[in-house]
Amino acid sequence: MSGDLDVSALAINVTIPEELRWTDTRRDEAFTLMTLNVRLLPDGRLAVKAYGRPVAGGRGAYVSFPVPDRPELADLVARAADRAGTLWAAHRGLG
Repeated sequence: MSGDLDVSALAINVTIPEELRWTDTRRDEAFTLMTLNVRLLPDGRLAVKAYGRPVAGGRGAYVSFPVPDRPELADLVARAADRAGTLWAAHRGLG
């Protein structure tokens, strides 16, 4: 029966440790990237986008940014996916 289920999305949010955060600009506004959204694609690969807050303060727009190709960020994504898999596998059903 479980093979018949269509699970359309598996996603996790991961806080970026302070020492790995970076700044990027969108629409002439600088953002400090603080969170990763990691999705498990149907083929088993991971996709990731970064989100953050404007450097000048305030909430700002909810805008995604690409994640730089840095080994320490790739490691963070892989470790987060592994941890999420462990947590999902140990679920205790509806509360």
